[in-house]
Amino acid sequence: NRDYGTNVVAGVTPGKGGQDLEGIPIFDTVAEAVEETGANTSMVFVPARFAADAIYEDVDAGIATVICIAEGLPAHEMLRIYNYIQPRGITMLGPNCPGALSPGKANVGIIPAEIFRGGRIGLVSRSGTLTYQIGHELTQFGLGNSTIVGIGGDPVVGSSFIDVLARFEADDETEVVVLVGEIGGAEEEKAAEFIGAEMTKPVVGYIAGFSAPPGKTMGHAGAIISGTAGTAEGKKEALEGHGVRVGTTPTEAAQLAAEVASAVGA
Repeated sequence: NRDYGTNVVAGVTPGKGGQDLEGIPIFDTVAEAVEETGANTSMVFVPARFAADAIYEDVDAGIATVICIAEGLPAHEMLRIYNYIQPRGITMLGPNCPGALSPGKANVGIIPAEIFRGGRIGLVSRSGTLTYQIGHELTQFGLGNSTIVGIGGDPVVGSSFIDVLARFEADDETEVVVLVGEIGGAEEEKAAEFIGAEMTKPVVGYIAGFSAPPGKTMGHAGAIISGTAGTAEGKKEALEGHGVRVGTTPTEAAQLAAEVASAVGA
């Protein structure tokens, strides 16, 4: 991240305060780090059983943006966290997410920046690896991304598709949006309604899990079909019903995005 230009100003590990790592000062608490450095963004890499406390500590110390890479937080704990951060205006990605990347500007998380290039396509995804694949395929088409956002694959996350879509709609550097969803839950269906009602920019979609059997968790904790809800086909139909072109493979989604980008001059 530092090599990419991200301004890493501090690390926090209880009991290690006063040390430094490659010139970066280490503090015992987030409050000390914020007071000394003015940090406004936090990456949470701690084990799942400590992650909730780390997030609360970030928020109470005045951190405005929390990127939680850690996975395995219980859904009921994330519900408490969500209800804690919302009235405080905190932006949170994750848990179980790869972070966010603006090519050529900054990388906060674990996204492999070298496979992306700058451009006019916003990318928001529940899946880390599919984000990388579609972003890389866009690069092969000579296209690039304004910002890549991984919201996380758990059942309860800090930011929804709608939260990120709204930001892309308001972003002057984004002309096309690619939404990468997966089976389980109803976030893609909610996003489809938002796209139809609020988005003026074209959106292309991809849903992972067309061959997933019902009742079996596939990869992420949130990727499970319950009864007839949460299927890839149902999500595809919801998105297409609001004008979103949906690819059935990552390659097809990238091709569709390239076609749409060409049509709008992105």
